[in-house]
Amino acid sequence: MNTGAPLQRWPAQAIWQSVVPQWPGFSIEILPEIDSSNSELMRRARQGRYDPILLLAERQSAGRGRQGRSWLGEPGHALTFSIGLPCQPHNWSGLSLAVGLSLAESLGEDIQLKWPNDLWWHQRKLGGILIEAASQGGQSYAVIGVGLNIELPANKDLRTPAAALSELWQGASAPLALERVVKPLLDALKYFETNGFSPLQARFNARDALRGLNITSSDGLEGLCAGVDGQGALQIDTPQGRVGVSSAEVSVRPK
Repeated sequence: MNTGAPLQRWPAQAIWQSVVPQWPGFSIEILPEIDSSNSELMRRARQGRYDPILLLAERQSAGRGRQGRSWLGEPGHALTFSIGLPCQPHNWSGLSLAVGLSLAESLGEDIQLKWPNDLWWHQRKLGGILIEAASQGGQSYAVIGVGLNIELPANKDLRTPAAALSELWQGASAPLALERVVKPLLDALKYFETNGFSPLQARFNARDALRGLNITSSDGLEGLCAGVDGQGALQIDTPQGRVGVSSAEVSVRPK
């Protein structure tokens, strides 16, 4: 394990011991600062480095969310990490939903999921997920980036209102959150690789923050959200019938 010169005390040894039996060769690398943990693992993948790894940075200067949005993780205020794994699922559909479901179930019973990759608490964004993949020589590699707010961001002019784990847990910290989510997340990824998203559909829909709401998609669909199907596509009941959405952005329509 390479722990650089971290500012906080991280439970790296305990996490490593819990996951290495299932993921031989798994390593944990903790750095004080990096541009983006996802970008770094993708750079390594392009060099043919497909080893299973957890890369955590106490500060990310160029962290990325979906659609290229920035995510800046400051020490103590956010937990930002990426997991890189050699992965050969039969179907990649629904991977981000499976990741979100695992995180939500680890963090609290009232954490909801906003399709396709956000964690919500009380209609505010608690965290987000960014998944990227590389392929070389018939082998696939998945990079799963996670960002969670530990404290409320100082910037109040956010595109989406923010929530933080400090509002849920007394004494919330990034190391505590990391220890809580990593082992179940790796278990979920192993399960997904074999079984896909379909067996998780009902559990996701039970936490779906959009289900039953009037929503609009970035490609012009409007209607009532009816949860997700077995492939993780969002179902919208429109005046013309039910339509599945796999890649658009969605937002709640004002009443």
